[in-house]
Amino acid sequence: MSENIYFYPLWTRIWHGFNAVFCLLLIFSGFSLQYSNPEFSFINFRLAVSMHNFSGIALTISYLLFFTGNIFTENGKYYRLKFKGLRMRLWKQLRYYAYGFFLNEKSPFPVSKTNKFNPLQQISYIVATYLALPLLFVTGWALMFPEFILKQFLGISGIFLTAQLHVVMAFLITLFLIIHLYVSTMGKSPLSNFKSIITGWQKVH
Repeated sequence: MSENIYFYPLWTRIWHGFNAVFCLLLIFSGFSLQYSNPEFSFINFRLAVSMHNFSGIALTISYLLFFTGNIFTENGKYYRLKFKGLRMRLWKQLRYYAYGFFLNEKSPFPVSKTNKFNPLQQISYIVATYLALPLLFVTGWALMFPEFILKQFLGISGIFLTAQLHVVMAFLITLFLIIHLYVSTMGKSPLSNFKSIITGWQKVH
């Protein structure tokens, strides 16, 4: 028997929507800045800088609200990793994504009242939310105020190292978003998970 569970509270859905918009603006403007030259750019250089800075500030505020929400609401429990048996759980989920899903096998870790994320989702969300994004924000803010960056570190320009770390984190977050969108289609139907993040309700068995 299936049951509808209110999985995504309003504040989470609003955050998710704004996050998506700001991330896309950052990717587009950042890509334009990375490959801009006097002869060609995707968008005007000054506009790209303004767009990137505005979206970065907005995403930082959005992230801090989300981080605070995870501390003071029940949503934070889904990001607490259980290490016992983790390797086996990860293997089962990886096998399902790579093989079992296409044979219509049942998910080894279906969505339930207690499990919002499967093991691979939980690991990737933890890495993205608590490691990659903070590093992206710190390096981004540092590049906005380069006077506070160390001039040199181990004989290498501090600004260069900061910029490279920022680009690497941006690449990882972009890769995470692409995989996130693809995996989101692997529900009961290709659009069922997208519908859930809009309405807040998830159908489980």
